[in-house]
Amino acid sequence: MRFPTVQEQLDTIVGNVVEIISVDELEKKLQHSLQSGKPLKVKLGADPSRPDLHLGHSVVLRKLREFQDLGHEAILIIGDFTAMIGDPSGKSKTRPQLSAEEARENGKSYFEQASKILDAGKTTICYNADWLGKMGFSDVIRLSSHYTVARMLERDDFERRYRSNEPISIHEFLYPLAQGMDSVHLKNDVELGGTDQKFNLLVGRDLQREYGIAPQVCITMELLVGTDGKEKMSKSLGNAICFNDTPNDMYGKALSIPDSLIETWHRLLVSENAATLAGVREVVGNDPRAAKRDLARAIVAQYYSDEAARVAEEHFDRIFVQKKAPENIELFEFDMESMPIVDMLVTLCAAPSKSEARRMIQQNAVTVDEEKITNVNAAIELVEEPKIVKAGKRKFYKVAAKKTF
Repeated sequence: MRFPTVQEQLDTIVGNVVEIISVDELEKKLQHSLQSGKPLKVKLGADPSRPDLHLGHSVVLRKLREFQDLGHEAILIIGDFTAMIGDPSGKSKTRPQLSAEEARENGKSYFEQASKILDAGKTTICYNADWLGKMGFSDVIRLSSHYTVARMLERDDFERRYRSNEPISIHEFLYPLAQGMDSVHLKNDVELGGTDQKFNLLVGRDLQREYGIAPQVCITMELLVGTDGKEKMSKSLGNAICFNDTPNDMYGKALSIPDSLIETWHRLLVSENAATLAGVREVVGNDPRAAKRDLARAIVAQYYSDEAARVAEEHFDRIFVQKKAPENIELFEFDMESMPIVDMLVTLCAAPSKSEARRMIQQNAVTVDEEKITNVNAAIELVEEPKIVKAGKRKFYKVAAKKTF
């Protein structure tokens, strides 16, 4: 493949980047790649602790795709072995460990979802258990000798936990070393990660040097703030939009972000083009609601299609603007003529438990045919025409008694 010039590549690579360690080394690697015709090996480590990817993951995946488009080799490392340790990055306590089977299964799902951004046919996928799992105890001792406890405690989260007397298990010190061994094994030229991964990336760079390998360039990316406008996007915090969310959910969640995030989200998730962002900034200043709808459509279109984005917008308007029920609601039929509303909500999976169903009713979050239900002991008659049950803001169900002939 014919590579763009070094400057053209640098102009693309620096977009949305927080830090490159170092730019001079990256330029030299790009120059050597251009002269030799050999693509750079660009590595991204994937932590399969959860099977669902969200838009926060897309920021660094988009950067990896840019390297692919420039002609370089994208290597996605599924940390099925390191997941059994648990990445302590940014954590205030020891992170739960996964079994090998759980990590491998989550890794398969990760790659399938990441392929919505990456060119799957040009992505090398590896599982680090394939080399880390073969290391003996003597290998681990030799690896550990390359780093000191003092160096480990330079890491912010370890230092905080140490000073606050929070436990730090010895195996957590092994995580960055194990991740660094991925770089030693692959001899990659570049490693990508969020800003919370800087320490781990630098350990990989140091270990490559210790093992006589040209040190990798480390590139860190911004961490996407979630829909709450406060915390880093995380499914566990309930502020995430996942790759596998339905178009309707994706669109609705995108509209829930504070106005202050519109331009940043557009830059990190849609386009970093200066002229485009200037236009977004102008729309936000004049009509932030319109700017947010543009952003929501663009996000849905990326993961589904323009048509899906249009339908999702119409669905949102019907429910939240026109205050109508969706046009197509699945019918649930019951073998009874009447059913307690609490039992119905649990059966429909609108509530995870009876106590949660009662709480929803007490908070005026449940209606039947647009009539608010306030009595937790109410029973819903099912013998007439199908009824529309609404639970919360977005959940609609059509219910009726099963017809007998």
